[in-house]
Amino acid sequence: MVEMKIKNHDQKRVKGGLITVPFIFANEVCEKLAVVGFQTNMISYLTQQLHMPMTKAANTLTNFGGTASLTPLLGAFVADSFAGRFWTITVASIIYQIGMVSLTLSAVLPNLRPPPCNNNEICQQANMGQLAILYISLLLTAIGSGGIRPCVVAFGADQFDETDEKQKTSTWKFFNWYYFCMGASMLVAVTVIVYIQDNVGWGWGLGVPSIAMAVSIIGFVIGYPLYRNMDPAGSPFTRLIQVCVAAYKKRNLPMVSDPKLLYENEELDASISVSGKLLHTKQMKFLDKAAIVTKEDFSKGQSNPDLWRLNTVHRVEELKSIIRMGPIWASGILLILAYAQQSTFSLQQAKTMNRSLTKSFQIPAGSMTVFTLTSMLMTIVFYDRIFVPITRKITGVERGITFLTRMGIGFAISVLATLVAGFVEIKRKRAAFDHGLTYKPHETIPISVFWLVPQYTLHGLLKRLCQSGILSFSMIKLRKA
Repeated sequence: MVEMKIKNHDQKRVKGGLITVPFIFANEVCEKLAVVGFQTNMISYLTQQLHMPMTKAANTLTNFGGTASLTPLLGAFVADSFAGRFWTITVASIIYQIGMVSLTLSAVLPNLRPPPCNNNEICQQANMGQLAILYISLLLTAIGSGGIRPCVVAFGADQFDETDEKQKTSTWKFFNWYYFCMGASMLVAVTVIVYIQDNVGWGWGLGVPSIAMAVSIIGFVIGYPLYRNMDPAGSPFTRLIQVCVAAYKKRNLPMVSDPKLLYENEELDASISVSGKLLHTKQMKFLDKAAIVTKEDFSKGQSNPDLWRLNTVHRVEELKSIIRMGPIWASGILLILAYAQQSTFSLQQAKTMNRSLTKSFQIPAGSMTVFTLTSMLMTIVFYDRIFVPITRKITGVERGITFLTRMGIGFAISVLATLVAGFVEIKRKRAAFDHGLTYKPHETIPISVFWLVPQYTLHGLLKRLCQSGILSFSMIKLRKA
């Protein structure tokens, strides 16, 4: 019995850690190869294969993007409430896979798309049935991404025990190399996959990402015995609402003189305070009323309170932590405004410009993102290997500079990138006007596509500095919450 207990203890001890990283990264590399290869050039598929007008195609992708941005709320709720992150990622990946396969079939089977355009004829647009397949496919991918996006990074962070000093320093390194691997796979997607879509065909162009997605699911599931799986502790959304309701119900109660009188229950909070207990803070005292104990808070014969009337200090501090993060998350709107144009307007800009490298080869417009990814990858290597060691000696900060400083630099770069993009667009329009091509959208304007390189490069810098900074800051600062 003793030997069996020791073996079981050893098996539990080796769960998680760096040994799980190859499986998670392999999954993410294949998944990103699939998702980016699937989405980067999608506007070309809608306009060239389904013959959608540009405005309708852009609106379709915008609606799809908006839906894909909302579904992570549902995915996070499912993962935290009952399914857990592993099974949420697995099931969501399968749903995404179904959406990709159905869209690939629409590109392969002639009956599922309109006939090709003939010269000097108006192109026949996709009919209702063909559009229905498109919308269902996009909806399935949006639902799938809703389960993948909120869970993958958190699942990776779960593999490292913050209470273990050996693993604690591995967390931020995980985030940095996570972005490096993602950038490398995205680099392949916007070059190889986009080239296949433009020059080989959309059947293979969508089929290869579908195969990559299938490989990612298999690789992720194989690593299951090694993962450190955290039990679902209930949706944080429910807990946050409970604190708000309890504080509102007790809004007329006087504040206690001593914070130690506020309600504490370590047993009740055990599943949500694995990484440590949150201590009381003096800010936003009106929320502390949710932790004031009254006679009505406990039902007869119940040891735990009615959480819609009474909450622990830990749960109140969770809400406070989220509120404090509000301005940080809201500032991300700047990044969205600066970066959103790359998948639609910047791609259409590139299509109208001279993309010739040689007499026989043109850069695919969708592959211009390669400059963003190259910039991001080079910044990761420079930041980790050169910048951090130097600035650490000056600032004394383990990561070189604080997350907030990194984000501030990223925001400044986003403003600069938008200004550069504006000036380049002025130059492009002026060239079109000078050559009488203003109202000829299918003609090539005699201006090099490499004028777009500076804005793409700046977007790579801000993605590395700002987006990964926000992600790391959120995961570490809210780790206990």
